[in-house]
Amino acid sequence: MLNKKLEKALNAQIRVEAESSQVYLSMASWAELKGLEGIAQFMYKHSDEERMHMLKLIKFVNERGGHAIVSDLKAPKTDFGSFQSMFKELLEHEIFVSQSINDLVHITLEEKDYATHNFLQWYVAEQIEEEALARTILDKINLIGNDKGGLYLFDRDVQQIAVESAAGEPGA
Repeated sequence: MLNKKLEKALNAQIRVEAESSQVYLSMASWAELKGLEGIAQFMYKHSDEERMHMLKLIKFVNERGGHAIVSDLKAPKTDFGSFQSMFKELLEHEIFVSQSINDLVHITLEEKDYATHNFLQWYVAEQIEEEALARTILDKINLIGNDKGGLYLFDRDVQQIAVESAAGEPGA
C-alpha cells in the first residue's frame, strides 16, 4: 500500500512523463515542418516511449492501492529555432527528468518503501540511457556545424536510430 506522500510524488512524476511525451511530440512536429523526416521520426518514437513510461507509473500507482491522477499539462514550446538548439533543450529536459526520478527514489528511501524503490530502478537506468543518447547526438551535431550535407546525413542517421530501436521492441 502506498502512503499519501509517495502517492503524491508518483503522481507528480506521471505528469512529468506526460509532459515529456508532449515535448517530444512538439519537437517532432517542428522537425517535420522543417523537412527533417529522420529527426521527426526519432522524436515521434520517443514521444510514444514517454507516454508508455507514464502509463507504467499509472498502473503501478493503481496496483499499489493509490489513485493515479491524470492532470492538466503545461503546453510545450512549438518553435525551437534550429535543430541544434532543439537537441540542446532535449538534453536539458532529460537532465530535469533524471533529477525528478532521483528525487522520487530519495522519497522511497525516506519512506522505507522498498517495493517502489525497486520499481523505480528501471526508470533510473532508462534515464542514464536517455541522457547518454542525447549527449551523443549533441556531439554529432557539434561536429556537423552548419554543413547542410552533414545535416542531411545526420537526419538519415537519426532516422536509422529510430528504426533500429523500434525493431528491438517487443511486438515490433
